Amino acid sequence: MIRPLLWAALPALAIAACNQDAPPPGQPANTSTATSMPSVDPPVPQNLPDIVRVRIETSDGTIVVALDRKHAPITTTNFVRYADDHRFDGTTFYRAARNKWAPKQGFIQGGIAHNARLMLPPIRLEPTSETGLRHVDGTISMAHATPDTAMGDFTIDVGAQPGLDAKPGKTDEDKGFAAFGQVVEGMDVVRRILAAPTISSGGKPSENIAAPVKIIRVTRA
Repeated sequence: MIRPLLWAALPALAIAACNQDAPPPGQPANTSTATSMPSVDPPVPQNLPDIVRVRIETSDGTIVVALDRKHAPITTTNFVRYADDHRFDGTTFYRAARNKWAPKQGFIQGGIAHNARLMLPPIRLEPTSETGLRHVDGTISMAHATPDTAMGDFTIDVGAQPGLDAKPGKTDEDKGFAAFGQVVEGMDVVRRILAAPTISSGGKPSENIAAPVKIIRVTRA
């Protein structure tokens, strides 16, 4: 699994699988089947630049993201590690969380869907109160493994989503989610996925995409 040094430096992210009850609206969740053959102990990326460009090739088109290692080093290193080891290849975007008051805005979610075969040990959640980043239009962010950790599922925002930012100053501080980069190409693809039909659950609409969008491969650009 993860090397002891990284485990000490980078502690996690989880989401309820999409074949379970859907998560509360506006909160990132989990599901999918992957076909990649990851190594047991992939190397930890070294000497990454401050901005790491990554291509997310999907069956609906390509999204390019610029990951902010300078401000979110733990989260960026973790994401690149999953990408370098092909753990995202063959997974899906499986969730379209549309804002009720503005259905063309919200976020999409994809990744390993808590698939045990693809998981690396969790990393420490880097909240927006620590990184200074925010959930604005085009932000890529990590979903939770626990309220304090992240792993291998991520979201991309359409429109500003300040509800996903950390809310410091409370007795039980809401750390929100770990924003760590921005889409620089392919927002049309993100919007198309957000608009995808979703399935019903118990007679009520859910956020689970009826035909999940395949993530063909994720590689450094």
